[in-house]
Amino acid sequence: MRRLLLVLLLLTASAQAAQNVEPGVFLALQAAQAAQQKGDLAAARRALEGVKGASGSLEEALLWRSRGYLAWAEGDHGRAIELLSLALASGKLDKEAAARERLDLAKLNAVEGRDAAVVELLAPLSAKADEEILPMLAQAYQGLGRHDKALPLAERYVQANPRAADSWLRFLVAANADLRRWAAAERWQRQLLLRHPDEVGQWRQLAALQQTGGAEHKALATLRTAYGKGLRFSESELDNLVLLASRAGQPWQGARLLAALLQDGILPRTPAREERLGQLWWQARDRQRASEVFGRLAARSGNPGHWLSLARLELEQAHWNPALEALTRAEQAGAGRSQVGPWRDWAEGELAFEHERHPATVN
Repeated sequence: MRRLLLVLLLLTASAQAAQNVEPGVFLALQAAQAAQQKGDLAAARRALEGVKGASGSLEEALLWRSRGYLAWAEGDHGRAIELLSLALASGKLDKEAAARERLDLAKLNAVEGRDAAVVELLAPLSAKADEEILPMLAQAYQGLGRHDKALPLAERYVQANPRAADSWLRFLVAANADLRRWAAAERWQRQLLLRHPDEVGQWRQLAALQQTGGAEHKALATLRTAYGKGLRFSESELDNLVLLASRAGQPWQGARLLAALLQDGILPRTPAREERLGQLWWQARDRQRASEVFGRLAARSGNPGHWLSLARLELEQAHWNPALEALTRAEQAGAGRSQVGPWRDWAEGELAFEHERHPATVN
């Protein structure tokens, strides 16, 4: 009996096994373990059938544990989680064994996509998490949308593993961008770029981060560097990069970038892009530049819409005579009186008022 107890102590690594263990339970555990090692899961199940441990006993916890691992081997993850959770919650396993069960339970829950359970199991270990725990915990926080929690863990993992998979770097880029930490997102994107210097997508992503972060001059420098290396972006990629600024509420940065891309010839100059440039300057409240763009565009296209846009811009700057001239050109180009009339009335009314007050300064 003492020998059985000693063997069981070694097998379970339980410091709390200083009690008599039923030989029947021990033999069943041994038989199940041997059968499972041979891959005979049916025999392992038969060995455990009908074997019970007293309520609250070490035997009960060990049987839960054995049946849990058997269920895992059989692919029944739900049952395995249930039984291993019972064994862990029993309090009958020593610190080392409990830590092992906690980690295995976390693995099972991760496979099942139970991120909250993974966090509950592993969060107490985060301060001393090793390279096995860090990825699981970081991914679980990521699955819960808790990038603020996932980021420091992912950073620890990557710093400890400089050759970590690209997916880790991509996560660090995306999570920092999600939290609007543009400098950090750019820093990790540069790490990806170092790994893949000839992938145009990596350069585009870096420029997009710089653009969205409000550093359009850096985005332009990135694009120019890529072009200098012989890499080429599609026109749609560059157009989308400009649109990022507008969507991010940064039309001024978008206008500066688009103007530079057109000036450098990186993007071909088209009426649609010229119109977008004018609209971006307008959204950025740089009406003078917007007027210059729409003035050139209207003169070339003869489009009544372009003349009307120019007229509105001149009106917003209190340039009454240029506004009236643009309205006349819009009407000549085919704009309806219903479109032109209200703006003309406004301009003429303001012009008459200005004549009364400052006759010599009216433009």
